[in-house]
Amino acid sequence: MKIKLPFLNRDPVVNVVRLQGAISTSGRGLDDASLAPVLQKAFTKGKPKAVALQINCPGGSPVQSSLIAARIRRLSQENNVPVIAFVEDVAASGGYWLACAADEIYADVGSLVGSIGVISAGFGFHELIDRYGVERRVHTAGTSKSMLDPFRPQKAEDVHKLEGWLTDLHEIFITYVKSRREAQLDDDLAIFSGEVWIGQKAQAKGLIDDIGHLVPVMKAVHGDKVKFRRFGPKKSLLSRFGARLMGDAIGTIEDRSAFARFGL
Repeated sequence: MKIKLPFLNRDPVVNVVRLQGAISTSGRGLDDASLAPVLQKAFTKGKPKAVALQINCPGGSPVQSSLIAARIRRLSQENNVPVIAFVEDVAASGGYWLACAADEIYADVGSLVGSIGVISAGFGFHELIDRYGVERRVHTAGTSKSMLDPFRPQKAEDVHKLEGWLTDLHEIFITYVKSRREAQLDDDLAIFSGEVWIGQKAQAKGLIDDIGHLVPVMKAVHGDKVKFRRFGPKKSLLSRFGARLMGDAIGTIEDRSAFARFGL
């Protein structure tokens, strides 16, 4: 009589985390706090052979990008679980930062990848309020407290400081990418210019390892019997029934605006 022991000869498991949308501090996009419990479960539940990241992200907050990527690396090392990233439409800017947390990066032939740069954008309203006779009143203690006020004309010294911040953040981004992928990267400074590449051109630049999709790639590595378990943040009951329609609408607009930069 053959005895079957349930803990022997289990089919391999790959845990999947979807990273969809812009990286934000608003609470409506991807952020470290909301992803922390999701990633913790993905790396520890069911003894996974790997954690797969399905990435469709146009970027966002550099600090949140750094925090999420650091958490992924930390959990990977603590649990000895490899991380594989699969890019869908786009992994740009902060989205590519997240992809670099993986040990290998795959993409579709049409995926947009890269945008290793930093951007700051805003509006200037000083001429508009002048036109309508509106007086701007600002009182500060500290010479830099009203820096980059959109209701006042730009000051050259403020722009210089902002450009310095952006340069510093860009260098942090470049350093991280090199720490993860320097051996694969093409010797081309354009990689760090903020440019994006599609599919095979991204592979030629060393930004990704290969063209491939989650299921066939994981089956090729772990066999046809590999199982996939998906992890993601749980929505509250009220959220599911539309109690946060306004917040969801704003989040949708923010996401669409971020993706629109890449024609998506």
